[in-house]
Amino acid sequence: MLERTSTTARYTRSLAAAVVAVATLVLAANAGPAKATGPHPAEERAAQPQRVAGDR
Repeated sequence: MLERTSTTARYTRSLAAAVVAVATLVLAANAGPAKATGPHPAEERAAQPQRVAGDR
């Protein structure tokens, strides 16, 4: 027959589960998409010199 667990053991297990859940959520929130290695298309366009109407 199963014995009753003590109140302290139940609270300890629930606290440990809560800590694991929070750590999992924090790690999941910080795991974003990978950074691109090349320049962005907007940066490529900005790198080209702008032509002014007076320049030929």
